[in-house]
Amino acid sequence: MKKQKSAHSLARRMVISLVLGIIVGFFFMWLRETLNASGNGNIWNTINTLLFQDISAEGASSAVGLFYIIGQMFIRALQLVIIPMVFTSIALAIGTISDTRTLGRISFKTVAWFLLCYFFALLLAGIVGMFLYSNGLFDANITGLSASEGSTGSNPLLVILNAVPSNITAVFGDNTAVLAVVFLAVVVGLCMNVLGEEKTHTLKKLFQEINDVVVVFLNFVVTKVGPVAIFVLLSRTFATYGIDYLRPALVYVITTILLLLIYLFIGYALIIRFGTKLNPVPFIKKISKVAMFGFSTSSSAAALPLNLETTSQELGVDEKVASFVLPLGMTINMNGTAIMQVIATLFIAGCSGQQVTIPMLIMIAVMVALCSAGTPAAPGAGAVILFTILSGFGFTTDSALLAYSLILAINRPIEMLCTSLNVVGDSCTCIYVAKSENMLNETVYNSPVK
Repeated sequence: MKKQKSAHSLARRMVISLVLGIIVGFFFMWLRETLNASGNGNIWNTINTLLFQDISAEGASSAVGLFYIIGQMFIRALQLVIIPMVFTSIALAIGTISDTRTLGRISFKTVAWFLLCYFFALLLAGIVGMFLYSNGLFDANITGLSASEGSTGSNPLLVILNAVPSNITAVFGDNTAVLAVVFLAVVVGLCMNVLGEEKTHTLKKLFQEINDVVVVFLNFVVTKVGPVAIFVLLSRTFATYGIDYLRPALVYVITTILLLLIYLFIGYALIIRFGTKLNPVPFIKKISKVAMFGFSTSSSAAALPLNLETTSQELGVDEKVASFVLPLGMTINMNGTAIMQVIATLFIAGCSGQQVTIPMLIMIAVMVALCSAGTPAAPGAGAVILFTILSGFGFTTDSALLAYSLILAINRPIEMLCTSLNVVGDSCTCIYVAKSENMLNETVYNSPVK
């Protein structure tokens, strides 16, 4: 009961922080435009230097950047334990399931459900995006923008190859190699299963104690610092994006946001309803704070601890299922990112005069799914991975690069919403897998949110 009250209190504080952050952010956006328009840009520069400046940027050696520092310290504190948390939780989840047939079923259902969610997300984005592209609504005036180098294009199949590491120490020292950590955790968990409880008792106890330490640390960071960090991160995000960056490509922005919201509030509800026969309302109400946290931090990894707690304690999913599905979903289940990348690719194709046919759209969807699965669970990663897709289809002309630069300029709020979809999709998969394996406490699931 005490944990439930604490969770509800945290949810309320997050909502308040979310609303205040957006209000304050738009106030500073308005102040920025007003001061610059009236010739008082130096006043805004002073405010920006004190509150919002990225102090790691070139030429910012004398900046204070208070909001930037607080936000980055929070995100770094969360990133600090990503690798040990993912490794220990998956290894323990697999190592404690003694029935290999059950483990095989859970793994198959998890991946199959991820693919199903991907299919519906890509279908929605493909139909709407192709309609807008075919009717010329993605033509945009991008004159005057400078091209961005972005990321070097690469074969998306490298995602599969890089999942099997050649150096174990390098993997544990790199937060972007989460898929390789998942592979190692699965291997260790399976080996623990084969060796049995007697031979792996000490190792399991060590993993469990490390996991317990991580959970205590993360609970403190999320509950005590989280609401303040959400306010700071949102305020800075909106304050540093002037109106001029939000006006271009209005069709792209509105379309992507609407599709993301439709899939978030309607798509997942329908998947829960028809896939599990459960009432989706409790799921939507309880997972909302995880969605808000993901939106604020723009990082699936940062939202993982809260997602684990909410899915297991408030939605009634067995901890063994949640500890396996959620970290795996954080690395490969990116429905929001997939929707954004399909619309962005068609937008860039429309801007640069590239021809896109239905068979080509299907290939784009497949490539988007592969690239999305390899997207690091960190802020800004989706727009960078987008360059791989563009390179794969030859969308690298000057006009295409200009349109890509426009995407980079305006995509931050969209990527924040993409993260909300990604984390909610992981929890949605947990519900399905747990329900199908009789590992879902429906009494807890249907309990009211206080």
